[in-house]
Amino acid sequence: MRHVRSIALGLACAAGVVAGARGAADTSDVHVLPVQGNVFMLVSAGGNITAQIGDEGVLLVDTSVAEASDSVLAAIRGLTDKPIRYIVNTHAHPDHAGGNARIAKAGATIGGGTVGAALTPSGASILSHENVLKRMSAPTGEQAPTSTDAWPTNTYFGGRKELFFNGESIEILHEPSAHTDGDSLVYFRRSDVVSAGDLFLTTGYPVVDAKWGGSVQGIVAGLNRILDLTIPKKEQEGGTYVIPGHGRLCDEADVLEYRDMVTIVRDRIQDMATRGMTLEQIKAARPTLDYDGRYGSTTGAWTTDMFVEAVYRNLSKK
Repeated sequence: MRHVRSIALGLACAAGVVAGARGAADTSDVHVLPVQGNVFMLVSAGGNITAQIGDEGVLLVDTSVAEASDSVLAAIRGLTDKPIRYIVNTHAHPDHAGGNARIAKAGATIGGGTVGAALTPSGASILSHENVLKRMSAPTGEQAPTSTDAWPTNTYFGGRKELFFNGESIEILHEPSAHTDGDSLVYFRRSDVVSAGDLFLTTGYPVVDAKWGGSVQGIVAGLNRILDLTIPKKEQEGGTYVIPGHGRLCDEADVLEYRDMVTIVRDRIQDMATRGMTLEQIKAARPTLDYDGRYGSTTGAWTTDMFVEAVYRNLSKK
């Protein structure tokens, strides 16, 4: 069943997600997929967007690239006329937070933070881990990489933040030093859906952004966290659904296969490095060979060699 579903979703997603992960893409189309409960998956030219919709309004996880904002807003309006109240950023990269300013401006915060209170015109509230704000802003006197209207307006600094919205408990869980140092998983408990951000992809090897505090060990820990949250319905299919940062809708079995792949490749590189092999020798030995047909790439922003080098340098630094 999963493979039939995967083929259908892959055809629907290919034009947007794969192109967005590899380079320029058409931003005019946003594909909307009902997941379960109150949750929808919006597939655009950048990263996937998760939308939770109910009587109180709309909560979004990520906003894709800035160029897709009008199409994203049109897709949301095709689902509901309720205001966008919250945006949760899983991390600070522009393919996931690039639409913050435009989409937040189109929303409305709940005045006083209580249901039924007056809406204020200041836009939707943007939530993230504090490290996302650090990456999007800059020390006083320095030029910030993003405009102030795109910055998170509400941050958390511990391991988790909790919300109750549209009749549903929502957990925002920080995964330190994974894809970046500001990654969050978002778990919709009643709908039983996890929005994973770029901790989990189906379009390639995991991106380890070492400059922004990422590590392969943190990615493995994040994937294990997702597996702790997910429960299959029958014969390891269905049950809890997982929305990846890029790619098709998944369940626990998909995350398990991806976690195993990352773990195996990491251990192979660790073994080669322990035996004294250089980075170039490890690349020549192709520790990812049996997975390259599914996840490998020799071109684009993130290649197989870049992944191998990132893992090697992470392990060597440790």
